[in-house]
Amino acid sequence: MPATLPIYQVDAFTDRLFAGNPAAVVPLGEPLPAAVMQAIALENNLSETAFLLGGGGAWDIRWFTPALEVDLCGHATIAAAFVVMHRLEPGLGRVVFRSRRHGDLPVEREGSLYHLEFPSLPPDPLDPPAGLAAALAGAEPLEVHAAGPLVVLLRDEEAVRAAAPDLAAVASLPFHGLVLTAPGRACDFVSRYFVPQAGIPEDPATGSSHCVLAPFWAARLGKPLLRARQVSRRGGEILCEVRGDRVRMGGGAVLYLEGRIDAGG
Repeated sequence: MPATLPIYQVDAFTDRLFAGNPAAVVPLGEPLPAAVMQAIALENNLSETAFLLGGGGAWDIRWFTPALEVDLCGHATIAAAFVVMHRLEPGLGRVVFRSRRHGDLPVEREGSLYHLEFPSLPPDPLDPPAGLAAALAGAEPLEVHAAGPLVVLLRDEEAVRAAAPDLAAVASLPFHGLVLTAPGRACDFVSRYFVPQAGIPEDPATGSSHCVLAPFWAARLGKPLLRARQVSRRGGEILCEVRGDRVRMGGGAVLYLEGRIDAGG
């Protein structure tokens, strides 16, 4: 293991600092044990840390929350693309990230936006599961769907903003987190995403949840191109386009810091 490792922190799905979702990006010169990557992610204490290995416009990518490795992460992929295009391979307009479960994930830069392609994961309707009422802590569900995370449709944007889920009850649900969503006032739809079982009480701006939300709202609204807003405290703006079995997501990115990890102690 090298004595030092470069590290970058980027706010993704935003065009300004201190908004969107912060992700750490750690480029590697050689593979690291998963336990070391997990320890770094825990030390960073961000919703995700992305680790990169490769070059020439093609990079292996792995994502870790403070608690575990995940199969897919949108905001950390945009953050990784920003780092590759601005620091590791300046001037590059397209990069392909090779993921373990979902194969190649290309990201293209168009002006100030970074567009990634992720799988489309339309949710299926289901009856409210046991424990949902406790998890919602008073919020009234209109519909319930699932595709990895549990997706709960609320009446309007105000209900999504006002919701205060019981995170212990959310963590006990047999789903990968809880998504609350509703039509938006100044956009097509809004959402919030709670993933306490992954060490993330509320994720500020999430790409992977929009793999589920984009096809859900595209079918509901009858159009493939959607403007979404994640109405967390930090907030995030996500442009979504459903293209068959893929979702193209666009968002901005802003560098917050760059430095080095003293891995040698």
